[in-house]
Amino acid sequence: MDHVTQSQRSAIMSKVQSKNTLPEMKVRKALHKMGVRYRLHQKGLPGSPDIVMRSRSRVIFVHGCFWHRHGCRKSTVPKTNVEFWLSKFQRNVERDQENIAQLRALGWAVDIIWQCETIQPDRLHARLVDIMSGKPEPSE
Repeated sequence: MDHVTQSQRSAIMSKVQSKNTLPEMKVRKALHKMGVRYRLHQKGLPGSPDIVMRSRSRVIFVHGCFWHRHGCRKSTVPKTNVEFWLSKFQRNVERDQENIAQLRALGWAVDIIWQCETIQPDRLHARLVDIMSGKPEPSE
């Protein structure tokens, strides 16, 4: 049983940001420090990527591990209303895959940086160096 009422849960969930999250801000700051220029949240592109580098034909999504199901320890499933959450997570993953496929069909290189990758600045920097050099994303 949930320890908060449905209206309280709704109020809590309405405060979850989809843009300018802490992990996204860390990625943006690191890219800026590297001298990389970019645009934010281009609505004309599938999925409104978090970071768009038109001159490189490259986009970056900064995904929360919980919402986009990274598989790390942050990817827990709430103990209440499990069917709802599993359905929601499945749709999020499907939508991500659709957006990535559409972007690639339009000629964009697509990278995903996970929330847990932003925790350690050195690890994030190394990941961004790989992205900027065109190395493929490691399979996790």
